[in-house]
Amino acid sequence: MALTTLDPVTALIVVDLQQGIVGLPLAHPIEPVIWHARSLADAFRARALPVVLVNVAGSAPGRTEQQRPTGPRPTGWTDLVPELDQLPDDIVVTKRTWGAFASTDLEAQLRARGVTQIVVAGVATGTGVEATARQAYEAGFNVTLACDAMTDSRAEAHDYSIRSVFPRLGETGTSADIMALLPTREDAGHAGA
Repeated sequence: MALTTLDPVTALIVVDLQQGIVGLPLAHPIEPVIWHARSLADAFRARALPVVLVNVAGSAPGRTEQQRPTGPRPTGWTDLVPELDQLPDDIVVTKRTWGAFASTDLEAQLRARGVTQIVVAGVATGTGVEATARQAYEAGFNVTLACDAMTDSRAEAHDYSIRSVFPRLGETGTSADIMALLPTREDAGHAGA
């Protein structure tokens, strides 16, 4: 893990920490993942930095070899976990693809706020988190990944993304490492002005 710096206007993106997903079998216990994501969200909010809460409400069209769920999801499936303590200033994005940037207005919302870097956390490491990080990198954002604030249903996918993909998209670190590098509220406010 090699985390060097965070830009003055960095946004946190928390991917798919929602009721319908956190109850699925995962490679790591979900409670610490949620706790780290909440700690990051609180730290970003305390500095008036953008917090993006993403949920997924479907999937991209197209044929796949692996069967995907069909039919309506159970009531509450897309509800964000209450531990994230969603606030009125948070940006909420509902996606229907793996990544949070494809077919949403997330990039425009971040650019309008002067964001140049993102920190990504959530589930699943090898799909929603990785796709969001790839799309952000391709859009020109600096990318940081909070490795202790993510998990996957497949341990091998989680490990592969952290070991082999994420170092090519940005920098990785723990939530504590990231919070230690966050700009002061004054620095973040001046950079976004």
